[in-house]
Amino acid sequence: MPTPAAPGTSAILSERRQLVNLAYRLLGSLAEAEDVVQETYARWYAQPREQQETIENPGAWLTTVAGRVCLNLLNSARVRRETYVGDWLPEPLPEPCRPHGSTTDPADRVTLDESVDMALLVILESMTPAERVAFVLHDVFRYSFAEIAQIVGRTPAASRQLASSARRRIRAARPSTTPPAQRAIIVKDFRQAWEAKDIKALLGLLDPNATATADSGGLVTSFLHPIEGREQIARAWIELTRRKPDNMTFRERTVNGQPGLVAEQDGIAVTVFAFAFTDDRIKHIWVVRNPEKLRHWTTDQVT
Repeated sequence: MPTPAAPGTSAILSERRQLVNLAYRLLGSLAEAEDVVQETYARWYAQPREQQETIENPGAWLTTVAGRVCLNLLNSARVRRETYVGDWLPEPLPEPCRPHGSTTDPADRVTLDESVDMALLVILESMTPAERVAFVLHDVFRYSFAEIAQIVGRTPAASRQLASSARRRIRAARPSTTPPAQRAIIVKDFRQAWEAKDIKALLGLLDPNATATADSGGLVTSFLHPIEGREQIARAWIELTRRKPDNMTFRERTVNGQPGLVAEQDGIAVTVFAFAFTDDRIKHIWVVRNPEKLRHWTTDQVT
C-alpha cells in the first residue's frame, strides 16, 4: 500500500488565516497571535516527514497546537499583565485595507465579526483561560467539545461546562443590542458634540452609568483609572478638547467591526476610541493610546 504524501506547503500555509483569527480572539493581541502562529508552524515543520504523514487532518492538528500555545500564554504571568501600567485593553483592529490588491499584514487576516467586538473581547478578559478557550473554540469556531477537551485537558462534559459558564458571563455583562446604523449615528453625534465642546449634548449621548477606560501602557499620558458616570466623562472629554493640539483631527472609523473614532496627528493615529451601547446611548468607551497597539492604524489608513 503506498504511503500517503505529506501535506504540501501551500495546504499547510492556507490554515494561517484561521490560526490568526483564533489566536487573536483568544489573546486580544495581534502581535501575540502572530507569535502563536509562528510557534505552531515551527512545531509542524520540526516533525519528521514520516510523522507528518500520519496526521489525518493537519488543519485540526494546527488548531489544537495553537489552542494549547494560547492556553499556556493565558496562564502565564506575562499575559496576566501583572506589571502592565494601568488597564490593559485588547488591541483594536482597523477595517482591512488592501492596497494594490494584496497585503501581508496579519490585521488583514482577522475576520471582523461580532466575535471581535471590543465589548466581547473585554468580557473574555474576565474569564478563566480555560473558559475563554472553550467558548471561542465552540461558539465561534464550532469545534466539538471532544476536540476542545484535548486542548484544555478536561473531559468533554467539563469542556461543555466551561463554555456554558462563559456564555453566562457574556449574557450578564453585555449591554442591550443597538442596531448597527444607530450606533454609527450615535458615534457621529458624539464626535460633533465633542468637537463643539457641547457638554449638554454629550450628557444626552451617554448612559448615566457610563464608564471610560484607557490603555496607555505607561508609554503616553492618559488617565490611569476608569472614569465612571456620564457627568465625569463629559467633563473629561471637554477638557481633552481644550488641550487638543491644533494638528489633531478626529475621524469616524470602524473599530473591530463597529463604529468608532480615531484621533490623528499629522496623519498618525495616536488614539483609538471603541464604544459599547445600551439602547440609544453610549455605555462604555475604551480609549487605546498605547502606540504599540496602534501600528496597524497608520499603515492601513484609508485615504
